[in-house]
Amino acid sequence: MTARPVPPGSGATAWAPETVTDAPYNAQTPAAALAEPLTPAGALFVREHFGVPRTDPATWRLRLDGAVAHPLTLGHADLLVLPHRELDVLLECAGNGRTLMSPLPPGLPWGQRAVGCARFAGVPLAALAARAGIHPRTVEIVFTGADSGTVHGRPTAFERSLPLAAALHPDTLLATRMNGEPLTPEHGAPVRLVVPGRYAVADVKWLAGARAVTEPFTGVFQAEEYVYTASRGTPEGPVTTLRVKSLITAPEPDTALRRAHEALVTGRAWTGGGIPVRRVEVRAVPLEDPDAPLAPWHEAALEPPAGPYAWTGWTHRWTPERPGPYRLQSRATDADGHTQPPHAPWNAHGYGCNPVAGVDVVVV
Repeated sequence: MTARPVPPGSGATAWAPETVTDAPYNAQTPAAALAEPLTPAGALFVREHFGVPRTDPATWRLRLDGAVAHPLTLGHADLLVLPHRELDVLLECAGNGRTLMSPLPPGLPWGQRAVGCARFAGVPLAALAARAGIHPRTVEIVFTGADSGTVHGRPTAFERSLPLAAALHPDTLLATRMNGEPLTPEHGAPVRLVVPGRYAVADVKWLAGARAVTEPFTGVFQAEEYVYTASRGTPEGPVTTLRVKSLITAPEPDTALRRAHEALVTGRAWTGGGIPVRRVEVRAVPLEDPDAPLAPWHEAALEPPAGPYAWTGWTHRWTPERPGPYRLQSRATDADGHTQPPHAPWNAHGYGCNPVAGVDVVVV
């Protein structure tokens, strides 16, 4: 995987996303950026299906129609003058970590870094829906992006739906800014949907339309792609809420640590639906003796998250007493009692991968 050049004004510092595919462009967040409370816009992972559409803010329009009393059409300038909310939101691709699954499912070969946390500012969709007058029989709102292409031999726009309650939640935003700056083209400029607590496929980029429907939506990206199928322990259907997860940001893989010297193990943890992370545990597993008793888990210290949808930083101090190779592991538990499983939960498309995190180091 290679780094793509950083465009001027992208908000990146020394980092650029690491390319997974060139056409369309898909790239994961560089490891160093994951240690930041907010992921720089120029470092945040990028997921494209059909490439970036050309969308001029001066001519951009959003149509809210369907089962509504008063269809609305708004321009970018109209949206900017409406009251905005600002939220720190964890974004994770539903296929993040797919390469950990065995056998390997089809799809983008994501490692563990199709994730990041950004600060979005935007207008709650509920404010526009109130003006439009949603029909009482409405069950979902379907969101359409300006990007389109061919999927399974059929021309299709990128569309996903949300249940009405999720769409009208006060924190579901028509976002115009990210980390204090206008959205960049790769991240959905001029306007994208942001649905905190759900996998990022819900966050339709280059938003062009929203329509209220009285029957469940069955488009390609709702019923054929981004669905759990042939799952082991997961109900079948569209991917929705983020699963509890953690990652280790330090030490880096293959780091040499000194025996009897304290090492600081740090990382991030998150979950979905606005549920807080309650606990993160860390352990060091010696790799030279596979028959040794399992190492005990030790509770890490948690940092206060920046909001209900942000990730939680954590730290643990470990003093290795014996030399040799070790696997540092972390697992998170949320307030509902969900804990990361020891192995990746398999499904046919490779979604929702959230096993115990691990980094191999050497004590010398």
